[in-house]
Parts: sequence; C-alpha cells; structure tokens
Amino acid sequence: MNSAALIVIDMLVDYFDRLLALSSQRDRLVAGINGLARGFRSSGQPVIWVRQEFKADLSDAFLETRRLGIRITIEGTEGARILPELERGERDLEIVKKRYSAFFGTDLDQVLSRLKPRTLVVAGINTHACVRATAIDAYQRDYDVILASDCIGSHDAEHHDVTLRYLDGKMARLLSNQEIIRLLGVDSPKD
Repeated sequence: MNSAALIVIDMLVDYFDRLLALSSQRDRLVAGINGLARGFRSSGQPVIWVRQEFKADLSDAFLETRRLGIRITIEGTEGARILPELERGERDLEIVKKRYSAFFGTDLDQVLSRLKPRTLVVAGINTHACVRATAIDAYQRDYDVILASDCIGSHDAEHHDVTLRYLDGKMARLLSNQEIIRLLGVDSPKD
C-alpha cells in the first residue's frame, strides 16, 4: 500500500456503556483496533480518531437526536470520550463530527489533503451508519477504501451484514487486520 490513513470512528464510552450489543463486542473491537493502529504507526502511516460530540442542549445534533431528546455523546462528559483502553499515539489526530459521515462538516478533507493518503482504512462503529457514510464519502472522493473486518461492528447485526455485502467489492474492500498489515509492509504487531 503506497500511502494510507486509518480512520477510527466513534469508539466512544456512551455507545459501549449504553448498548448491550456493542458492549459484547468491546474486547474484540479494542484488540483489533489497537493491533491495526500499531501496524499503521510502525509503517509511519497516520491514525485519525473520529468521535461524535453534541452540545448539552442538542442544538448541533442531528434531527432525530433533537426530536427524541437523545442525550448521548455530550460535550465534556465521560460518554463522549474515546474508550480508555484504546491506545492513542502522540502523533495521532482527532476530529469531532456532528453527523454520520466523518467528512460532513469537519476538517477531514483538509487533513487528508495535507497527509496525501491514497487509501483510507475505516474502522469503528456503527457499520450501517457512520462507517457506511464515511466509506461512501471516501469512495466519492476517489480514495481506495478498505473496511477493517476485525475492527468494525454495530449494535444492529442485520444491517451490519447488509452493509458489508453492499460495500464489499463495490465501494470498498473488506480485509482482515492480517491482510491490511501485510499491505502496509510491516511485521504483524504484537497484541
């Protein structure tokens, strides 16, 4: 892989504390993301953490969240923080988003323009929503998109599976950590 960036989406305390379907995937996702992020750092490729965060009054939240008064990932709360067991590097970047796509209303385009990756590897949650929206937006910007199969999950198993079938081989490739690490050209990092 010539140049790549790892984008990790919404691995936030609130989602894993509040949604049983995600909490049961926590250890698997954390281990996968930590291993993949180590591989990226070992190869000198950037890791970008994307997290959703809303104001306490939900004025910047998306419509459903405001309509239903869903108070999740609120600015300044523990719930809006990235899971503490995820290993963050001092050179890693962080972007705050307000909508599903990591591109929408953020400076991700400018960050990627500076970094110049040709491939974006997408990890995190939820496959059917934020992962999907980000992957499609990346594809529409002519990036080669890889979905890290060991590092993505959803609270909705049915839509997770449908999304993977929809994206794989069309807008993205679904690859394991081992396959991605091999493409990066580094030895497999120790977990």
